[in-house]
Amino acid sequence: MASFAKIENNIVIAVHSVVNEVLKDSNGVEQESIGIQFLKNLYNEPNAIWKQTSYNTVGGVHLLGGTPFRKNHAGIGYTYDENRNAFISPKPYNSWILNETTCLWEAPIARPNDGNRYKWNEEILNWELMNG
Repeated sequence: MASFAKIENNIVIAVHSVVNEVLKDSNGVEQESIGIQFLKNLYNEPNAIWKQTSYNTVGGVHLLGGTPFRKNHAGIGYTYDENRNAFISPKPYNSWILNETTCLWEAPIARPNDGNRYKWNEEILNWELMNG
């Protein structure tokens, strides 16, 4: 299945799946443009903006070794950044910084890597050990 994000004002408002066979051209090669046209016709929205996204893409890497699409899999409420050609999740905390390479949000302080579970505390701008 191929995934496509519907975008309005640079915000993802829907994500739909399309059977891969629908995307194939006369040579059997999958084309994003065919999937986009299929969705425009299906929903009778000729001016809708659709972009292909990949469920297996995180931080610009396809987890199964395939072709990554637009840095990250799109989700409802994500921003589509045309200049970066990337889907960016909503910013989780005011202090977090966008990694320009991965288009993922990162805490200003690295999470401890000691085997314990932590959660971000925006009030103290640091990681807090989770109990339990």
